[in-house]
Amino acid sequence: MRSIGHVPHGGTIPPAEQLDWSSYDISDVEIWRRNAIWDRFAWLRKNDPVHYTPNSFFGPYWSITRHEDIKAVDMNHQQFSSKAELGGITMLDMDDEFMMPMFIAMDPPQHTAPRKTIQPIVAAENLRNYANIIRERTEFVLDGLPVDEPFDWVDKVSIELTTMMLATLFDFPFEERRKLTRWSDVTMGRFDPEICPGGFEQWKTELLECLQYFMGVWTERSQSETPGNDLISLLAHGEATRNMPSMEFLGNLLLLIVGGNDTTRSTMSGSVYAMNKFPDEFAKLKAKPELLPSMVTEVIRWHTPLGYMRRTALEDVELGGKTIRKGDKVIMWYVSGNHDDAVFEDPEAFRIERPDAKNHLSFGIGIHHCIGKRLAELQLQILWEEILKRYDHVEMLAEPERLPNPFVRGFRKMMVRLHPRTA
Repeated sequence: MRSIGHVPHGGTIPPAEQLDWSSYDISDVEIWRRNAIWDRFAWLRKNDPVHYTPNSFFGPYWSITRHEDIKAVDMNHQQFSSKAELGGITMLDMDDEFMMPMFIAMDPPQHTAPRKTIQPIVAAENLRNYANIIRERTEFVLDGLPVDEPFDWVDKVSIELTTMMLATLFDFPFEERRKLTRWSDVTMGRFDPEICPGGFEQWKTELLECLQYFMGVWTERSQSETPGNDLISLLAHGEATRNMPSMEFLGNLLLLIVGGNDTTRSTMSGSVYAMNKFPDEFAKLKAKPELLPSMVTEVIRWHTPLGYMRRTALEDVELGGKTIRKGDKVIMWYVSGNHDDAVFEDPEAFRIERPDAKNHLSFGIGIHHCIGKRLAELQLQILWEEILKRYDHVEMLAEPERLPNPFVRGFRKMMVRLHPRTA
């Protein structure tokens, strides 16, 4: 079983200046679990923005840490590939024995048609319809929360709201919606002993259970003469997707489940964290609620729910004075680019009136930018509109428990207490 990281669980984390950067691995999960990443990325941006790590659990890789360089790689699919066959989009190469192709792990032209197939789910008309649903559910969840007593915000709010939305997108049985949460957690938690104590075999077994469940849904909806407006119906009737192999179906399923769940769920908790760390900004928001759209954009930048995306070099490429060789693994650290002081003034500060927050990298750019970004922003906007109506403060009672994962920067637990508005 993989150890928790190069720093022992709970061990001392040395400052960036004391590290041997010739061998240091910034994917060490313990620094991500303890949110001790910031001085490391600041050091890299200043001293070695295109940095080579020769050895890690995931093999050798390049770290791209500056905003400008990340954009250059993300926009250049001609030289930097997302193909599953070359490793895909995460630091861990896709397993040859359990290959799950998905459209985000494809290059044009294979990538284009499947993406277009599901884009209608977030068309403007659908977003307008979702807004009413999201508000009703947000009101329901918030009105059911205890007041003036501790509870876990991650479980009671972030997971509930995102899983409810996911059930709508899949037209999934509402009473079984936590299955979607579990499949999302398992997908990203293969090496997390609290999620998959049985390791690879448990991970594979649970994902195959997900496939078996949805194959039944696929069969039923593919036979319908009037296709529904849900993700499975779109895939089952799409010209480019109706005949895809079962493992490609599973890959796209998990992509949509994780994409529709983990990042929004993480930011719903990350926004509470930000408001507690920067109470003056929360006071400003309460005084000027018209700043909510700007706040949503800033929290997506400041928190950065997706830590990175990976590419593979298709040829030798010069970047930042370094030569990236054909076949090399290239990690675009969005979380670092979003805190690059060459782009964002005082980037570690959370500022809800930041004028250039929209330049964040959290949704990716280029052909693989996030399809659901407007829906994610809508969910966050409505959540905070309803919070401001009800509560004077969402008090975080202790530092949250974070996931030991550099990809999805999620929270395992965040204990809070609600203080209702008095006027």
